[in-house]
Amino acid sequence: MKKLIVPILVLVTIFMGLQAVCQAQQSSGQEKEPSMQTQEPTGEMQEPAMQAQEATPLEVSVAAICKNVVDREPVDSGISFVGTVGKLYCFTKITGAQSPTQITHVWSFDGTERARVDLAVNGPNWRTFSSKIIQENELGAWRVDVLDAEGNVIKTLEFEVTP
Repeated sequence: MKKLIVPILVLVTIFMGLQAVCQAQQSSGQEKEPSMQTQEPTGEMQEPAMQAQEATPLEVSVAAICKNVVDREPVDSGISFVGTVGKLYCFTKITGAQSPTQITHVWSFDGTERARVDLAVNGPNWRTFSSKIIQENELGAWRVDVLDAEGNVIKTLEFEVTP
């Protein structure tokens, strides 16, 4: 029995020593962390973060005006459609979003805005679309501007509706 007591005491001593070392490291880490935060110059630290954000802006990697969207893919896309088409879709695949944001599809006919549709972008590789009913008398030049959350045009799609 005495032979077991000595190794057990040694193990308990080692364990208590390791526990003390771990607590010392944790408390020293906690002391350093706040002091590091107070020493950070705010203006200088924000610039690199802003530059990193600007380095990865939203991009429209795929865009199409089409007759339908099936399984999140454009169907029968083109740049010219007949006036009896009924409804057209603007499909966009957005890349580069670092956090949830939104884009806007602005549909314009003959230079006049006809519809504005806000669409959520909830991932770095996001597909979304809007649609517009085309009247048979709305023949001519159409355009869809894709805007980022700040209102900047990131893509323009032009198409025509013919008789």
